[in-house]
Amino acid sequence: QVQLVESGGGLVQAGGSLRLSCAASGRTFTSYVMGWFRQAPGKEREFVACIRWSGGTTYYADSSKGRFTISRDNAKNTVDLQMNSLKAEDTAVYYCAAVDFDIPGALTKAGTYDYWGQGTQVTVSS
Repeated sequence: QVQLVESGGGLVQAGGSLRLSCAASGRTFTSYVMGWFRQAPGKEREFVACIRWSGGTTYYADSSKGRFTISRDNAKNTVDLQMNSLKAEDTAVYYCAAVDFDIPGALTKAGTYDYWGQGTQVTVSS
């Protein structure tokens, strides 16, 4: 059974940085795509970034490009999201997600992913 556990959220001032980590267990993830999504109060869950575990190809939402970096550590089975130059509008609960097949064009959609973590709160004060 796949388990995803996020950590690293917190309160930060605008312009600051946070690093989120997702610990993945229960499977061999070499065929998986791992994603980060976020959901602000009253809004739909939105795509932030994703990475193909094998090969490391990454994709970013326009709002994340140039500020966020997704990476994976094969030895630790973790997927990290480094967030720099944070803005108040980045405030949300951030979720790690996984899917065990690759659907080009569908990786930005929350419905594509089968497994989800419990989420970690990120609050950016202005």
